[in-house]
Amino acid sequence: MIELTASRRDRTFAIHNQVLFTSVVVAAAGIAFLGFVSIAPNRLVSGTPVPLWAAAGCIPVLAIASLGAMMLSACCIPPNRALHCAVALSAGLLLLLVVAAAGQTATTLALGAKPGSRISLGGAFWVLTACAALALADALQRIAASTGVQLLAALATVSAVALLAAAGGFDALSIVQEYENRRQLFADALLRHLALVGASVGGAVVIGFPLGVAVTRRPWLQGPVFAALNLLQTIPSIALFGLLIVPLSALVAAAPWIAAVGVAGIGVAPAIIALVLYALLPVVRNTSAGLTGVDPAAIEAGRGMGLTRRQLFWQLELPLAAPVLLAGLRIVIVQAIGLAVVAALIGAGGLGTFVFEGLGQYAVDLVLLGALPAIFLALCADFLLQIAASMLRQRFAR
Repeated sequence: MIELTASRRDRTFAIHNQVLFTSVVVAAAGIAFLGFVSIAPNRLVSGTPVPLWAAAGCIPVLAIASLGAMMLSACCIPPNRALHCAVALSAGLLLLLVVAAAGQTATTLALGAKPGSRISLGGAFWVLTACAALALADALQRIAASTGVQLLAALATVSAVALLAAAGGFDALSIVQEYENRRQLFADALLRHLALVGASVGGAVVIGFPLGVAVTRRPWLQGPVFAALNLLQTIPSIALFGLLIVPLSALVAAAPWIAAVGVAGIGVAPAIIALVLYALLPVVRNTSAGLTGVDPAAIEAGRGMGLTRRQLFWQLELPLAAPVLLAGLRIVIVQAIGLAVVAALIGAGGLGTFVFEGLGQYAVDLVLLGALPAIFLALCADFLLQIAASMLRQRFAR
């Protein structure tokens, strides 16, 4: 009887949601040991960390603590859909509260600071934001939220943050001041970054898709093609950018007219070539996997209906392989967004310009001005393509 009672007690106090429990514990540790914001006399000096309870005031701290306690207690309750919905709502509110508290804290500290002072986001802010976002994503996954619900949650979060920004809630933060000083440069860098990603992904699809179809139709090509593409993936990005400088410079010297169309040893041309080479493997592999995974019975049924080989490919095989193709495209786009940051080292421009300029000046907020938009672009691309792939799977499952 004692053993039975003990086992029941263990089940009663068991942790049913390890992800949520870990998120709450990590967030609490971040609040305890890291500063929520930091204040420095200028942009080049390391700031003094200010803890959450000293920076945000009583009301935001109590609200954050209450939401954290609710989420922690939810870890010990047997899971059900209503509980996961409550966790998702709490995590979303916590995320917005942390962001709003950061802006309000910066505004309050700026009132008593010297004119040249800079207020930056601290480690506790980033830990809290990451943990709240992880808890929100996990809760939505556990309730098997539909595509519309996920999209609505993402739009609501982004819209709320955008409204706070439009109202001037973040104007006192150093990263916003860096943006204000480089508004036009930032717009140009963002457009250049998008152009690099678009050109490289488009080139990879134009080259990789027919190559993937070829290796599917002719299996003897798979060995040499995938060996060459795997070899390209092992070359570090910086090394590949550097390796392209010499042959492109020699090409321009031999044919000067090529320089008139923008080809040079440094700049956009080697960046796009390198990004295309890196993107070929996911495109070719997913094209081959998607076409190979089409049910042979469906192909036989199409042949029985009198479809030609071309009609089979465009009307049957390609639509059925579309979810796998989108998965490969998602990998390619996210990879290209990240690697395009490194392309700034060879003069290609883009958001990486701010990253490396900030590293050279030891200005963390300038680094974030280039890094955060790149991260946001990658997350948006990943999220939207995941939704598109999910919609295609649901369509073909009916």
